[in-house]
Parts: sequence; structure tokens; C-alpha cells
Amino acid sequence: MLTVPDSPPALAEMKSRKYRFTSNVIASIVITADIACLILGSVLAVMAYAILAGRQYFLDMHVTVAVIVAVNFLLIRLSRDSYSHPMGRGQDSDQGVVFEFLIAAILVFATVWQLGLATLFSPGLGVCYVGSCLLLLFVSRYAVRKLVWHLVQAGYIGQRIVIYGADEHATGRVLRLLDLERLPYLSVIGIADGRTTRIDRDRLWGVPFLGDLDALLERVKRGDVDMVIIALPMIGQDRLDQITETLQSVSVDICLMPREAMDLSTQYRMRFIGSLPLFALWQRPIRDWDHIIKALEDRFLALGGLIILSPVLALAALAIKLTSPGPILFRQQRFGFNNVKIDVLKFRSMYVDQQDESGAERTVRGDPRVTPVGRIIRRLSIDELPQLYNVLCGEMSIVGPRPHATTMKVGDKQYFEAVKGYAARHRVKPGITGLAQVRGLRGEINTIERAKRRVEYDFYYIENWSLMLDIRIILETFYKLLWDHNAY
Repeated sequence: MLTVPDSPPALAEMKSRKYRFTSNVIASIVITADIACLILGSVLAVMAYAILAGRQYFLDMHVTVAVIVAVNFLLIRLSRDSYSHPMGRGQDSDQGVVFEFLIAAILVFATVWQLGLATLFSPGLGVCYVGSCLLLLFVSRYAVRKLVWHLVQAGYIGQRIVIYGADEHATGRVLRLLDLERLPYLSVIGIADGRTTRIDRDRLWGVPFLGDLDALLERVKRGDVDMVIIALPMIGQDRLDQITETLQSVSVDICLMPREAMDLSTQYRMRFIGSLPLFALWQRPIRDWDHIIKALEDRFLALGGLIILSPVLALAALAIKLTSPGPILFRQQRFGFNNVKIDVLKFRSMYVDQQDESGAERTVRGDPRVTPVGRIIRRLSIDELPQLYNVLCGEMSIVGPRPHATTMKVGDKQYFEAVKGYAARHRVKPGITGLAQVRGLRGEINTIERAKRRVEYDFYYIENWSLMLDIRIILETFYKLLWDHNAY
């Protein structure tokens, strides 16, 4: 998680050791952990097979196959650039390691079978090998995070950042983007800007103001700054040249945060059509194989959820029918994929003559429109369970940005007017639960700032989707159901 020092004394404590590494070393740690898992997995597989079966096998051949699987696995990860952001993107970007190892193993085992060598190969030992390696690789992700956390606390790893530019919108946006990445080794130690006459010198966004460019230069010379991020969206070339030329005289990383990263997408990148370079500002998310995996996940979980939760669904329906007149289900038009309106199903939680089908009127704590049974099912999110049918129909996903009513407002403005780029959250199907909901933004959204934060989490989810991120959100949702007090 992004750390921000609270006082000048705290800054002094962040001085580095004589030998100290930046975040680049984390990729080396992850690669080393992967190799160790593959070696240890092979040893454990042999031990497990000896205990379970105790049969003879050709050791040399199995060692050769294990080496080939390991090489293929590492090549697949390198080709997918999996080691570039091992702890970024909410710490979920590296969870594809299980899928990548399975692909490597399947390719090698298929080759063994195709070459007619399957008779010399022990299927039982192969299963033990794949199982032990998968388990170790999965667990190692959490072990590496713990190791990195301890190294950060001990001062061996760290990335101390100064943001140059005190623009009210841009600097706050950069700080929020950095916080979304949840990087344990990153610390923003201050903000600098040459326009000192326009700045409150005391504190900005909870971060100390360090001074102008000369003051920043002196700070870098002291050796407690690793990177300077220039966050001035309307910066001219002359001023950019002046800043970079001044900072080039000291040992520090200098990076420019483009306006597109602050206002549009955090996933912008260079793309090529043939040899023609293009700067991609927006990209269609969850495509190709990811789209198929997401669809299978939704159908499987929705069907399983309807079967397993059928007693809860039946009891909720019976309680609603017996305690208040009116239909059991409530239908409301909301925005779905590509801004297409869909009818979202919920258990009715309000009195029929007081419910608002348009969604313009927010539900507040202690809302008199909510029935006694409605309070219970809303608190436990049981009222959302009929949306499993929406998922089966392909209109929604289990995990995704929550669908909003078409006339939903924040304050006196509609979402489209209150939050810039709001419609971009509809590039994926809406979900029953989402990242924003498990990050403390469940329930009433009564301020524009809170609405912006929810949309930022939605964008982050869309641009960094993975199967493991979905699983993590689902598990956190169950936890939040018991402890979150923002639902009513």
C-alpha cells in the first residue's frame, strides 16, 4: 500500500541503507522463486509418488521432461511479459502463473504422447509433479509478497517518489493512481513545484511540500529520492526541458506522467499496425481467451449459485410474500454492457407504493420505504441474488462494475454529468459484486468525490482483469457481508 510520511522526522527515518535496491529487484526475486518452486516441486513429486505408488520408472526421462516443462514455463512467462509488474496492478497481475504452468505442462505432455514415448512415462508421477508445482507456484506469490514486505520494512527495498507539480487535479489524481496499485515498496515523500506563490506550503493532499526545483535538487543530492514524477498535464516543452536539464545533474529517475494517464486510461501503450506506431489511449478490455474464460466463469458460478442457494432464495421469496403485499421480484432498468439498458432483477425490499423504479431517489440509512424483511435481505445482499439469472442470460457478470439505474444521481447531478468518463465503465458487463464494493464503497454514494472513487476502482478492475482478481473479489465479498456496515 502507498505510504505517505506524516512529518519531517518520518522522512529522516526513510534514509536508505548503504546497499539498497529499487523495485526492479522484485522481478529477480519472483524469477528465483519460480525456479525454486519448479525444483522443489520435482523433489516433492518423487517423494509423494514413492509413498503413494512406489513403482519403478525411468528417472532420466522424467527429469528431462521436468526440465523441458520448466524451460517452456519460463519462456511463456517472459513472452507474456509476466515479470514486468510482479506486484503491480493491485498485486493481482502475477496470478496467471498457474495458467501459464498448465499450458507449459500440457504442451510438453502432448509432445511426449505424440512422439510415442507415453509408455515410458509414468502418469502418476506426472500428476504428482504438476500438482506439487501448481501448489508451490500459487503459494509462492503470497510468500514473495511477505518477503518483499519484510525487506521494505528493513530498508533493503524501496522506491521514494517526489511528485513535481502541485496542480490541484493532476497531483491528487496521481496520488490516487499510485494508491490503487497497492505497492508495498512505494513511498511518496513530498511534492515540489516552482510556482511557490500559488501553493499552500504547509500540506498538500496529506503530503509535505518540499519547495521549488532548487530545493528538490538539494533533496535529491542527500540521497533520499529515487524517482521524480513530473505531473503537469499542460506543461510546455521549454519548461519540461528546464526541469529535466536541472535534474540530470543528479542520480535520480525522471518520469513524465502523461495527461492521458491522468484523464483517460492507465493502460495506454504503444501499438503497431504493421510498422506504423500508434499511441493507444483506450483499448477493448477482456478480449479473446479472457472473454471466453470470463463467460465460462460466469455461467458456472451462476448455475452453481442458483442450485446451492435455492433454499435461501425460496425462504427470502416466502418471507417477502407473507410480510408485505406485492410481487416478490423488483425489476429496474439499468445500464449494461455498451450502455445498453437491461432489466436487473432484485428481491423486492420496499413497500410497493413507495418504491422508485427510476432509481433517481437514493436509499438512505433508516429509509422508511424499506420493509422489515427488506432491511435484512439488503444488509446481507440477499436482495441481489436474483441477478444470478441475469448472469445466466448473459446480461451481467458475477464480478464487474455495479449496474446503476439510468437516472441515478450524485447530489443534484446525474452520474454522467458528475464523473468525467463515467460511461467508460460500461465497456464490460456489470457485476453482482465488484472491486469498489469490497474496497469500502458499498452502499450509499452521497458525494461526487465518493462517486469518483467508485468509478476509479471500476476502471482499475476493467483494465487489470484476471481470473484470480475475480476470485479474490468474490472471497472478499463474503467477508464484507459479515462485517460491512455500509449496506442498508
